[in-house]
Amino acid sequence: QVQLVESGGGLVQAGGSLRLSCAASGRTFSRYVMGWFRQAPAKEREFVATISGSGGITGYADSVKGRFTISRDNAKNTVDLQMNSLTPEDTAFYYCAAGPVRSGREREYDYWGQGTQVTVSS
Repeated sequence: QVQLVESGGGLVQAGGSLRLSCAASGRTFSRYVMGWFRQAPAKEREFVATISGSGGITGYADSVKGRFTISRDNAKNTVDLQMNSLTPEDTAFYYCAAGPVRSGREREYDYWGQGTQVTVSS
């Protein structure tokens, strides 16, 4: 069982940056692939980024590639999402998730946090 708690969301102007963090419980954190997803109002939840258990392999949605960076600290049981050059289109509820395989598909992730709101003003 893994419990995930996101933090770091808020309101930022377009062009600005935010850093989201996800804290995980449990002693087997490094065994899990971690992912970030987001859901904008009236839209389906979509993949943002993923990182392997060791942190050596990452993957990004095309919409955030070059602007967002996912990282993890297995000693602290945390996974972060550094978001730069934010646009209003990045406004969404952001969720972190844990699963056994690296994937952009929601169904591959077994555990989810409660989410944190990111709002980007124009």
